[in-house]
Amino acid sequence: MPAAVSSSRGSSSRGSPSRGFSAALRFGRFAAMGTVTVLILIAGVWASWGTAQYAMLTKGRERGTVAVTSCGAGTCEGAYTPLSPGSQPRAEVVLEDTVAVAEGRTYTVVVKPGGTEVVRSGPAGVLHAWVPLGGALMLASVVVAGGLLRTRPAWVMGLSGVALVTAAFLVR
Repeated sequence: MPAAVSSSRGSSSRGSPSRGFSAALRFGRFAAMGTVTVLILIAGVWASWGTAQYAMLTKGRERGTVAVTSCGAGTCEGAYTPLSPGSQPRAEVVLEDTVAVAEGRTYTVVVKPGGTEVVRSGPAGVLHAWVPLGGALMLASVVVAGGLLRTRPAWVMGLSGVALVTAAFLVR
C-alpha cells in the first residue's frame, strides 16, 4: 500500500511555471523597493546639499557673525559682522528661520555668493544642513524593512537618521 501513495512534492513540481513566476515577483519587488530607497536617499542628499555646501566648504567664502534682531515669515534678519579678511559688514542679512534660530542671539554664518542670504556655519550649521538627509534615512528605513525585508540595515539607517536629527536639535 505505501507504494501506491504519491507525494504532491515530487518531481512534477520542480519544473512548475509557478516557481519561475514567484522568483520574478521577488526580483520585481526587490528592484522596485531598491529603486524607491535609492530615490529617497538621493532626495535627502539633494535637499541637504543646497545648504550643506556653504556650511561645510567655508574656505574662500565670506564668514562672520549675525546678531538676529527680528524673525518672521520663515526668515530672520540681523546685522552682519565680518570675521574673514575681505568680507564687508552688512546692515542687514537674511537667515532662514528654523527652530534653532532665535531673536537676540548671535550666530556664526557664511554668506551665500551674490546676495544678502547667509547660512549657519560650524558644527551646528553642518548638522542643521543635513537634517533632510536624516529624515530621508528614517523614511528609507521603513522601505528597506517592509519592502526589502532587510531589518538589520533598516535599523541602522533608521537609528542613524534619528541620531542625526537629534544631534542637530541638541547642538544650538
